[in-house]
Amino acid sequence: MSEQGEDTTVYRVVVNHEEQYSIWPDGRELPAGWREAGKSGPKADCLAYIKEVWTDMRPLSLRKQMDGGA
Repeated sequence: MSEQGEDTTVYRVVVNHEEQYSIWPDGRELPAGWREAGKSGPKADCLAYIKEVWTDMRPLSLRKQMDGGA
């Protein structure tokens, strides 16, 4: 971090098999079960991207069950 405490970390947006989103520091190995979602940058940009694309917070398995597809 800089002297002023600003977070200068570059993050990647990641998504799991349930289509749940998170951010992960760039350069660190992704945890098991997560893959890159195609967006990286400052934390605020990544969180804004997640807010835009993650419009249904229900896990994929629950959405399928509720839609009668599971």
